[in-house]
Amino acid sequence: MLPVDPAVVAFALLVAGVAASFLPLVSGGVLSTLGVGYYWAATGEPGTLALFGFVALGGLTVAIDLLGGAISARAGGASTRTTAIAAVAAVALLPALGPFGAIIGVVGSVFALEYRRHGDARKGVRTAAATAVGMLASSAMQAVLTLSMLVGFVLVWL
Repeated sequence: MLPVDPAVVAFALLVAGVAASFLPLVSGGVLSTLGVGYYWAATGEPGTLALFGFVALGGLTVAIDLLGGAISARAGGASTRTTAIAAVAAVALLPALGPFGAIIGVVGSVFALEYRRHGDARKGVRTAAATAVGMLASSAMQAVLTLSMLVGFVLVWL
């Protein structure tokens, strides 16, 4: 017998997954998938098809988490080099400034490098703005997906 009800552990991980979708470098999709996976391992529920759906949704959330900033930078017109440097800047500034450091690192790097590349401040601002909007949209999409996992779990659990 497990000391804590598996539903409580799963629910806590799913709620943490929703909250983590707003934090850089903390994957809400992984936490949510771990919650469902733990519950399945402990109880055998939900069924195989539902488990596959939860895992697929969690995987999609992780992919959006990992690729959201890069995709938005590329969609905004940033070069591959700029995108890579911006990712490094985000990781470097995160410990010092927290989540805002990651955003500042990405947006600031994209602006500076694209301004240097084109010699046009408007292009730099446009690309940096597209990157910032894409990063926020990525977080919103992660929140929607992890929240849907939480709601789906509650519906299956009931």
